[in-house]
Amino acid sequence: MCRLIVASGDFRAADILAAAEAMSCGRTADHDGPTDVHPNGWGAVWRQADAPYGLGRHRDVRPLTESFRESPVPDLTTDFLAVHARHATLAKNHGPRFTHPLERTGGAVPWLFMHNGFLPTVHRLLGMESSEFDSREYFDYIVPAGARRLDEAETLDRLNTIPRGGSSGNAIAVNPYSAYVIHWTSPDTVSPRYFGMFRLQTDRSLVIASEVVPDLAPAEHWEPLKPDTVTEIPWTTGLTPRNRYDLEGAPTHVHD
Repeated sequence: MCRLIVASGDFRAADILAAAEAMSCGRTADHDGPTDVHPNGWGAVWRQADAPYGLGRHRDVRPLTESFRESPVPDLTTDFLAVHARHATLAKNHGPRFTHPLERTGGAVPWLFMHNGFLPTVHRLLGMESSEFDSREYFDYIVPAGARRLDEAETLDRLNTIPRGGSSGNAIAVNPYSAYVIHWTSPDTVSPRYFGMFRLQTDRSLVIASEVVPDLAPAEHWEPLKPDTVTEIPWTTGLTPRNRYDLEGAPTHVHD
């Protein structure tokens, strides 16, 4: 179970990262979920003109509260930033390969992916006998190979086909052209409020987060994000990836 936040427009990266840190350690928790603390690593994705495909990223297996000051994120100047703070559902799924953002290299269009929830049944739709890492399997299922964009109706159809037994498919999916916020929770989840998402819209920026963060704006300025939706966040300026469709060799900040 994890916490997500994404910002687009005119904002301070340090403020968005501080909001993610507040969610990760439980300072803003107001929900029915199983945990307030998310200590099992964190990651970020942002727009960066000189990156090979226009997107920078960072991963760290340490808790966000202990390591965010050592990352490049607080000093960024960017018009898009997404942050993921992780609480691993299964103890065995710790370490760099399980730390988000997950990546899909090669193929027609590169994607990066962050997930909040546990979907231990989605592997069946990939023809697998058992689940190895549900977030990776969910990524492979919900973003079809070769996809350049996510169609809302098609994505919701795919979500509603997932066999019961999981919690949520809340996610942020990013490619060189757009980002997408998926807000979907299984009807039989035991923690529906935990998997709610909230939207803060101003004349300068859009923020979507797993929790209301008062340090960004008073609670009355936030509104619940409509469930069973896919929100597209197109880039506000034209930025062409230096090496189109190629993640190989892209600079990644990783702390193992």
